[in-house]
Amino acid sequence: MNDKVELPHDKERGEKTGEGANAEDREGAAVQTRPVSSANPDPSKKPVETAGDAVSKIDGPLRGKTEKEVLRQAIIRSRRSFLVAGAAALGGFTGWRWLNSRRLDDDILWPLRSTLQVNEQLARDYFKTTRVAPTFPPSTAKEPRINGTEGMDTDFDPASWRLRVLGLSEYGGSGTQNMFEDPGTGENGITLGLEDIKQLPRVEMVTELNCIEGWSQVVQWAGTRLSDFAAKYGPVTMSGAPPDVEKNPEDLVRYVSLETPDNGYYVGLDMPSALHPQTLLCYEMNGRPLSPAHGAPLRLVIPVKYGIKNIKRIGTIRFTDQRPADYWAERGYDWYAGH
Repeated sequence: MNDKVELPHDKERGEKTGEGANAEDREGAAVQTRPVSSANPDPSKKPVETAGDAVSKIDGPLRGKTEKEVLRQAIIRSRRSFLVAGAAALGGFTGWRWLNSRRLDDDILWPLRSTLQVNEQLARDYFKTTRVAPTFPPSTAKEPRINGTEGMDTDFDPASWRLRVLGLSEYGGSGTQNMFEDPGTGENGITLGLEDIKQLPRVEMVTELNCIEGWSQVVQWAGTRLSDFAAKYGPVTMSGAPPDVEKNPEDLVRYVSLETPDNGYYVGLDMPSALHPQTLLCYEMNGRPLSPAHGAPLRLVIPVKYGIKNIKRIGTIRFTDQRPADYWAERGYDWYAGH
């Protein structure tokens, strides 16, 4: 018997292959005809991003805006930035012209001079004789760079050097030995040699020399405190009474002037800074006598001030109640020069 037996699933398949196949079957067939993507796509190939895709990624106030609207907002913001930059440039130019039209105050435009005076007042308020500059181990000390040649006459003879001291009280300890009269002011003063300085108490310290140009160097110094020097030789007092540097420093005249032998370089100090315990009349550096390039035979070391106040090769010390001239202050720098 060769009768063909029709199985149920064959009948079902046949029904679905006819024109009456339903939509669900056609959708399934369509899905089967779609190309299958590779299981390992090439990572080097990135999908191309359209302008619409870029706009759709924008966050913030422009989120959801069309490309045309985004472009319009960008143009508005660019114009605004241009106007702000132009106004800033105009303001800067106007301010510059105004500044350069102001009167001079000690050869400095008065707005700049006022700024320096404010800086000085802040520094003086911060200053205390008990506040000292940091000190360091001697092993960290090195020779500082040679900087500044003002007042460093190359014809200078160290063997003939003498220190001139003016503005001394009649009650001071200088006596009448080696006295002279200053031809410019008529003041009486004394002259001292390096050995006179070395008879005063010796002090060693390792501090940092800070240049106003931005560099610094740890250096070992040896010398005598300027306060010990003042106590020995006795500055003039405001009251005319005998000077007492330790117990009554407020009665001393207010300033100290220091100059090189050729008067080519000069600095001024307020008296509290001069009497600071770290202010030295220095004759040794890093365990050796000062070299001529570093201010031999005697220089000032004052670590609470910038290097411009650390005058080399001192020729004259004058105690005075008039604010002294200062080389770099006359050229636009802060007279106080503290840090």
